[in-house]
Amino acid sequence: MRYCINCCIHLLPNDLHRQCFRCRGPDHNNQKCPVCKGESKIPLYSDSKQMKWLAVLEVRTDHCESWNGFFCLRKGKLCSLMFGLIIMTLVMVSYMLTGAKHGLLLIPSPFHYGAFASNPSLIDNESLSDMKDHYQPSKMNISYVKDYPSIKLIIDAITSKIEFTTRQRPDLEELRKQEPHMFSVIPNKFLPNSKNPCWYEEYRGNATTDPYATNSYALYSKRFRIVFDYLRKVFWNHLYHFKDKHYRLRCLPHFYIIGQPKCGTTDLYDRLRLHPEIRFSASKEPHWWTRKRFGIIRLRDGFHDRYPVEDYLDLFDLAAHQIQSVLQSEAVKEHGKMNNIIIGEASASTMWDNNAWIFFYDNSTEGEPPFLIQDFIHAFQPNAKFIIMLRDPVERLYSDYLYFASANKSAEDFHEKVAESLQLFESCVLDYSLRACVYNNTLNNAMPVRLQVGLYVVYLLDWLTVFNKDQILVLRLEDHASNMRYTMHRVFQFLDLGPLSEKQEALITKSPASNTRRPEDRSLGPMLPTTKAILRDFYRPFNTKLAQVLFDDAFLWKRT
Repeated sequence: MRYCINCCIHLLPNDLHRQCFRCRGPDHNNQKCPVCKGESKIPLYSDSKQMKWLAVLEVRTDHCESWNGFFCLRKGKLCSLMFGLIIMTLVMVSYMLTGAKHGLLLIPSPFHYGAFASNPSLIDNESLSDMKDHYQPSKMNISYVKDYPSIKLIIDAITSKIEFTTRQRPDLEELRKQEPHMFSVIPNKFLPNSKNPCWYEEYRGNATTDPYATNSYALYSKRFRIVFDYLRKVFWNHLYHFKDKHYRLRCLPHFYIIGQPKCGTTDLYDRLRLHPEIRFSASKEPHWWTRKRFGIIRLRDGFHDRYPVEDYLDLFDLAAHQIQSVLQSEAVKEHGKMNNIIIGEASASTMWDNNAWIFFYDNSTEGEPPFLIQDFIHAFQPNAKFIIMLRDPVERLYSDYLYFASANKSAEDFHEKVAESLQLFESCVLDYSLRACVYNNTLNNAMPVRLQVGLYVVYLLDWLTVFNKDQILVLRLEDHASNMRYTMHRVFQFLDLGPLSEKQEALITKSPASNTRRPEDRSLGPMLPTTKAILRDFYRPFNTKLAQVLFDDAFLWKRT
């Protein structure tokens, strides 16, 4: 039976269909019906049984031109329009964020830190040849003025937490427990007739034994293999034979160039190598005290087998052979003269890099390392000497960034990395001591730039708790660049070296500068003025303390 939806939707339980004038039975036709004519109706089909509210209905459309279809079409168009607007909004936001980062926007971005005025006569201290380069204002498409106050608040928060506390030194027995093998190899006394710390060690191998077969430096580094190939050939000729036993001369460095990175240590190393009384390790920077003895080649590669102390001592065998030749000479044997040849080591990580302590040493006090590099060096060499080369920490950080960053280097990128690093450093000092944050491996690896390396006074104070002040010579790169002869004479006097001829001195002081800024990095120009202002604010309290400790206001790095 066919029913019209306009009336039959209200069917009564007794199914009184005949009283409805629109329900004419199976022969009802909408087009012929005077009431339904011209209207679009949706008929319902049901069986002959009484229709109930929960009956299953089959709905069919007689006419496709219904108003319901028209409204569905309008809703579809509206949804499509809204979806398109959302997509356009997302694209525009993406453009603003990426365009602002690379300086592509025509208007300033609100997502950057503010700009700051700077003296255009400030110099860029990359290294010796860069000391005379003057600052040229960079061409900026974006403004960094707006959010400078927010960074200043971060710096103020850090400054309020700065406290220079005295570190508690561990005793000798505690050090022995941590490194028993090292103490079993290095004696507590050295040869009396040698200025350099050396001693004889019994060699139990024979003429066919390779003394460097297990040396980790030779196994993992190609640059050492040529040196060790030569040492293998001459090794047996330099053994000392006494009462059917063979002895080899072992030596430690007399002095260390311990820091800091990008402060001219390579140039100082190259000049000292020219002195007739100085020898160095087989490589400028073995990084044994700070990394290799813990099995660290590169922190990002994890840990390898630890390099034993014997591997480190092998690096000084070339110098030891020359010292032994002097010791075996008639002048030393018969007239009691001293060997004046001294050995140096120039790992620029020695002063500051104690990142590995947390993986090997327990008993930490509030996140501070219980043992530092200088504790162990002092245990074996209480009379060792140390040279530190420093520069304006602001310029040092930018030079460090340009040297180690691999891609997308720019003044803007450096600015963003500085801002991020300051925020990370602030989050640490709010909860931990300054020393704990400076030696925090997790924080140091997380910061995009190495802010902590420029906190010179924090490291220096910890070294001064172990060694006397007259054992540490602190130089400035700026002075080294402006008066090379003067700074080299200070080093010669500090190491108690013999006099030089005019020709020898000229060779040392007038040779070209080493490790200058690469041409591709020079083309990037200086850092942004606002970045320089931010970093000056950050480093100022540390420089002030450093100048007080050294009684020298030059370490304030004030500009005129």
